[in-house]
Amino acid sequence: MKAILALEDGTYFIGKPFGSRGERWGEVVFNTGMTGYQEILTDPSYCGQIVVMTYPLIGNYGINREDFEANKSYVRGFVVKEDCDHPSNWRASYKISDFLAREGVPGISGIDTRALTRHLRNFGTMRGVINTDSTDPRELVEKARSCPQLSGQQMVPEVSTGESYRIEGQGRKVVLIDFGSKLNIVRHLKLRGCDIQVVPPDTGADKIMAMAPDGVLLSNGPGDPLDVPYAAVTVKELAGKVPIFGICLGHQIMSLAMGASTYKMKFGHRGANHPVKDLQSGRVYITSHNHGFSVDEASMAGAGLEVTHRNLNDQTVEGMRHVSLPMFSVQYHPEASPGPTESAYLFDRFMDLMEGFKKQGLGIRV
Repeated sequence: MKAILALEDGTYFIGKPFGSRGERWGEVVFNTGMTGYQEILTDPSYCGQIVVMTYPLIGNYGINREDFEANKSYVRGFVVKEDCDHPSNWRASYKISDFLAREGVPGISGIDTRALTRHLRNFGTMRGVINTDSTDPRELVEKARSCPQLSGQQMVPEVSTGESYRIEGQGRKVVLIDFGSKLNIVRHLKLRGCDIQVVPPDTGADKIMAMAPDGVLLSNGPGDPLDVPYAAVTVKELAGKVPIFGICLGHQIMSLAMGASTYKMKFGHRGANHPVKDLQSGRVYITSHNHGFSVDEASMAGAGLEVTHRNLNDQTVEGMRHVSLPMFSVQYHPEASPGPTESAYLFDRFMDLMEGFKKQGLGIRV
C-alpha cells in the first residue's frame, strides 16, 4: 500500500500509510520537536494543518491517557520518517497508529522529511493533500491548489467550548477565554489555586466583567487572528478594567485590540527548542512554539505596546506589555509540556499582576 502527500506547487512525496485511511487537506507545516508528538496531535492550535515531524523516529514511547492537550486530535494529517509500531513505555496505553486511526487522522511514513522540511523552509508553508488510497499524485496536486487558504477559515469555533463552565478553586478568579485552550493552561492555573471560569470565544466584555474576575487569560488557538475580530473588540473593552494575560493567539488578539497589526510568517515557529530572551531580566529561555503569525513590531509603539521578549533566531516579537495598562502577553507557550518548564514564571507574574491591581488599581507595571 502507498500513501501520497501532494503540495500545491506540484511537489509530492510517496510513502506508506499508517493511522486512518482516506484523504485530508490542510496547510503543511513542520515541527522540530524531538518529543511531544502526543501533545502536538492534541493541540487545538494545529487545527487545519498537516504536521511534518522533523525528528525521524515518532511513536517510540506510545500514547498515554494523561498527557492530552485536548480531548481529541485536530490535525488534518501526520507526516513522519518512521513510525514506531512497538512502543516501549510503562505509561503507554496504545501505539500512535491506533490513536490516529481512532481520531480519523491519516498518516504517511517512509518519506524524506528532511527534504520536505527544507522545501517548506525555502518556499514557505503551503496547502497540501494527504491520501492513503490514490495512485495519481497529479490529481492530488490539483486538489491542493483548490483548497482554501488557512486565513479566512473559522476554526476557533471548531476547537473551543460552546458553553461557559467553572473549575472551582480557592484563589484568584480567572476568566479563561477559550480560543482553543490547551489543558496545560488550566493545569497551571489550578496549580496556583485559581477559581477558573472558562467562557466561549465570543463572550462579550460586559458578560465577563459581570463575573467579577480578578484577571482574564486569553488562550492559544488556531488560524489567523484577523478571523476572530469579535475577540479584539472584547479585549479592547476590557483593557484597563482588569489584568489581562495573553498566550499565542491571545497575544496576537491583544495586539489587534490595542491597534497594532499582525502578519503571516513564511514558515512560522513550531518546536520545543526556540531561544527567547526576556528583555527585563536578560535571561534566555528555551521555549515551545506553535504559530504561523506574528505581531508587527513597527506597529506596536503607536498602540502603546512595548516588546518584553524577543526570539533570538529571527528577532521577532515573542512578548509584549502595555506601557500603562495591566496587560501583557507572550507568543510562545509557557505552559508547554514536554519541553522546558522554566517559562512557567509568567503565570506567577500574572498572579502578581492581579494582586497588585487589586491593591493599587491602574498604572501598575507588569
